[in-house]
Amino acid sequence: MENEFYKDYKERVIPALRQQHGYKNVHQVPKVEKVVVNTSVGSQSDVKQALDDAKMELALITGQHPAETRSKKSISNFKLRKDQAIGAKVTLRGERMYEFLERLIKAALPRIRDFRGVSPRGFDGHGNYTLGVSDQSIFPEVELDKIKRNIGFDVTIVTTARTNAEAKSLLSEMGMPFSDRAKKLATASPSEGGPAGQAQAG
Repeated sequence: MENEFYKDYKERVIPALRQQHGYKNVHQVPKVEKVVVNTSVGSQSDVKQALDDAKMELALITGQHPAETRSKKSISNFKLRKDQAIGAKVTLRGERMYEFLERLIKAALPRIRDFRGVSPRGFDGHGNYTLGVSDQSIFPEVELDKIKRNIGFDVTIVTTARTNAEAKSLLSEMGMPFSDRAKKLATASPSEGGPAGQAQAG
């Protein structure tokens, strides 16, 4: 059965983007290629246990077994050895990717206390967007009474868009609540810019 979020992308988002940007060919329309969720526990005093906890939480949130990430060099001030396991990441593609994005946008982000939208400044200039989440409790799958420690992580959405503007149009149409968009709706003003609110779980 086709994922509803992907179905919405095909039936509503693609035509909307073609109209906005004048794409002549459907293959020119940007799409999400993959989503990478990663966390680092290198600063924790009990790295091994923290890593196990992080991997368990990432698996629960994404539905996929995480891979360990390792340090590339030794840093004595941080008691860090080269090739030491310091974090975990999951790369999502296809249906699982769309399922995760749907839960992130529709269920998790709105649960952030005093949420005013995500920052529009997280684009890298190549059509990719990174969003920082300060703890895992915003995901409905996580049982609050079973949380051993707060685990913050980054969500990087890799798209085929060539520019930040095209990537932002894509994610906005998919429902990503950018803070400047929310501000515009509230003030009904067409002005661009202004300080952007950060998405934070308090």
